[in-house]
Amino acid sequence: MPSLKDLRNRIASVKATQKITKAMQMVAAAKLRRAQLAAEAARPFAERMEKVLTGVSAGFCGTKPPLLGGTGSDARQLLIVCTAERGLCGAFNSSIARLARDKAVELQAQGKTVKILCVGRKGYELLKRQFGAQIIETIELRGVRQLGFGNADEIGRKIIALFEKGEFDVATLFFSRFRSVIAQIPTALQIIPAELPGGGGHASVHYETEPEPNELLSQLLPRNISVQVFRALLENAASEQGARMSAMDNATRNAGEMIKKQTLKYNRTRQAMITKELIEIISGAEAL
Repeated sequence: MPSLKDLRNRIASVKATQKITKAMQMVAAAKLRRAQLAAEAARPFAERMEKVLTGVSAGFCGTKPPLLGGTGSDARQLLIVCTAERGLCGAFNSSIARLARDKAVELQAQGKTVKILCVGRKGYELLKRQFGAQIIETIELRGVRQLGFGNADEIGRKIIALFEKGEFDVATLFFSRFRSVIAQIPTALQIIPAELPGGGGHASVHYETEPEPNELLSQLLPRNISVQVFRALLENAASEQGARMSAMDNATRNAGEMIKKQTLKYNRTRQAMITKELIEIISGAEAL
């Protein structure tokens, strides 16, 4: 049975933890609004980029560029797993890693070659045990205070460089789409070859372009990869703060319940000790 001192130390420790979780919840709530606005602002741009590519590709003549039509094979798969740099955000990181892990296992069972590019330290930590040999690089954004398109463009250029070297045939982007504070949806999006609405074969709007569609696609397709990566990073940023806010709120409430239980236990133990001492005093007095 723990002593009163042990119970007091335990209560003080839980109270200190509760202060930390409450502070983290407030910080996450402050960051969430800005991250949510950025993610919501990026969605129409990314969706419009897909529509423009669909319209331009509808007027394309000849063999499609590899970024749009693919290499003709899907034997080599690149999984781009975007996660957070830090933990303490519930199941946010593990849900993305689980989706990527299931996809990798499925592809390997089909005899495909799987390579993994991790964007974020947590994704690497969650996947390295099972897929350490398949991870080709880990990109950390820990030092980035404000995500910008330049960060996504740098990642996009690396992906295109790997594709031009023949390192993979199909690239799939894994991230968590923000819906609400309590709902983040793990998502897999194929970016090479680009999956366009309707397969890119026809469009509701046909464009007359200058320059020609061939030249225009050579500029738009690489930009589309960076745009989709940027959208994924912004969605992840909002999802991370929402998940952390929810997780820290639960942790704060659990700490409060634990404090109540430990305080009740402390009072009962203290009362039992006082009663025992009184009985001993009374028994001694009666013996005299």
